[in-house]
Order: sequence, then C-alpha cells, then structure tokens
Amino acid sequence: MLPPVYTDEEWDAVVPDETVMLPGTEDLCARLGHAGAPLTRFGEGSQPVYAVGDALVLKLFPGAAADDAATEARVLAHVHGRLPVATPEVHASGAYENGWRYVLMSRLSGEGLHHAWPRVPEGGRERLVARAGEVLAALHALDHAPLADAVGPGDWAAFTARQRADAVERQRAKGLPEHWLEQIPDFLASVPLPAVAGRRALLHTEFMRDHLLAAPAPGGGGWELTGLFDFEPAMIGDPAYDFVGVGLFVTRADPRLLARLMAAYGRTFEPRLLLAYTLLHVYSNLPWYLRELPAPPEPTLDALAECWFGRA
Repeated sequence: MLPPVYTDEEWDAVVPDETVMLPGTEDLCARLGHAGAPLTRFGEGSQPVYAVGDALVLKLFPGAAADDAATEARVLAHVHGRLPVATPEVHASGAYENGWRYVLMSRLSGEGLHHAWPRVPEGGRERLVARAGEVLAALHALDHAPLADAVGPGDWAAFTARQRADAVERQRAKGLPEHWLEQIPDFLASVPLPAVAGRRALLHTEFMRDHLLAAPAPGGGGWELTGLFDFEPAMIGDPAYDFVGVGLFVTRADPRLLARLMAAYGRTFEPRLLLAYTLLHVYSNLPWYLRELPAPPEPTLDALAECWFGRA
C-alpha cells in the first residue's frame, strides 16, 4: 500500500501526503491485529508516527531509513525497564512492503518537555534537569555490548575523523558565515578528543526536551519526568557526545541548569570539548543554533563554547 521511498524527491511526494500514508498505515495496522483502531498522526518527528488508539504508537520507516528501524527496535528492547523513567515497550517490529519497516510500541504518558517547560516554575526546572542527568547517567551505565552488531559506528575514532574532515563544508552548506567557518579547523585541531575505546557508552544522541516527557506529579508535588523516547539515532561512543543535545536543547545555554544536570549525572565535561562535538555531530547545524541560543560576547568559537556549555 505504501510506495517506495528511497530519495528526497520520493520522500517529499509521499511522506507528507496523508491520502497516501493513511491508507497504508491502516492496512499495516490491520495486519498487526488493530483493524479499525483510530489513527492520529503526530505533527513532530523526522519519521511518520501515528497514535494507534490510546495505548500504542506506530512508527514508520521508509526504505531510505530501514536501518534506523532496526536500531530503534533493538535499543528499545535493550533499555526497557532499565532506566529511571519509562521508555516505549516494543509490541512488534519488522518489514511491511516496498522497503518500509515499522516499530509498534507502547504509548508513554506525559507531554513533551519542550511544550511543558514554560509552565514549569524555576525550582521545578532545576529538579527536572537533575532528573534528566540521572536518566542519562543510567543510560550510559548500561552494558552496550549486546547492541554492538546493530548500533554503530563501530570505530569511534574513524567516525570522528570523518566528521572532522568535512566539518567546514557541512556548516558551509547550512549557511554558516565565513568568519565562523575559518575558525573551525584550528579550533578542532586544538581540542583533543578522549580516547574512548575503554569507556564507550550507549548514546541517545538527541537527548533534548523534545524527546523527554513530563507531567504534573500526583498530589500537586510539582513536575516529574515520565518518559524518554526516539532511539532511532542511537550510537555507541564517547558519553560527552550526548551532552551536545543536553547543552543546546535541555539546559539551552543556562549555566546553572547545566551545572545541576552534570552534578546529577556525576561527571563534568569541558565547554570546548562539547563545542567540538557540536561541530562533529551528525545533525550539526551551527547557523540554526546561533539563531536559537544566546550570542557569545565576541564572535569566536572559544567564546561560543563558554557561552553555551559553561557552568555556573
């Protein structure tokens, strides 16, 4: 029912079009034993995702992202019940047709922390980021060896070397001004990356408010984290890499919140290392971050590192 999607052009023609996506999703749900269940498409996310009734979520992956489906299913099964907050439980996963794959999972309670954040008082925000630090520490403490055959990149040093080699061109393609581009090679050369062969961790890689769920605690006790989701881009590598998402999208350049989160995590990372990983990150988009986050006191990468990843 769903046509092949392997190119950007096919994606643009198929994935946003509910006249194509919905019949295929209904057909797949029927095959999975949920014929007639109400389907509601979520408006956010890189892949098409549907609520199936009140209790389930169906995430679809076109052929171009088939490997991500396998990663999501394996990692969700590995972490379920092992973190301080809930993660989706996998009910079914596999191939559909024309290269499409799927993961059918339980639906978590709560709302996206990015939506709830404006309603959370200051003290509540500090408690939430501390809890987030505990969640990330628990994730990084898990044994990642059972996932080594499904979660990359395998050779972390080779991965960072590839990212370093085209870091300037990737940011140029995003529209980063020249005065920032010309600083990148020397900055990256000046930041030694840790040797991580002996202390790699399972990484979420997009640990951000958008992927954390929160809800008012029972009895009026403030807010609590209720879930963490979206493990399709998971990797095995340096724990510091996960703090790119933390600094940019959880604490958002607030030094007090970052200090609180790192204290709960149990370890600190230097600002220049985190900015280096920001430039090396698979989804790095420095021009966007510069629009969204506070500007540094001067237009240098050293100042930017301290502005976004410094601690109070």
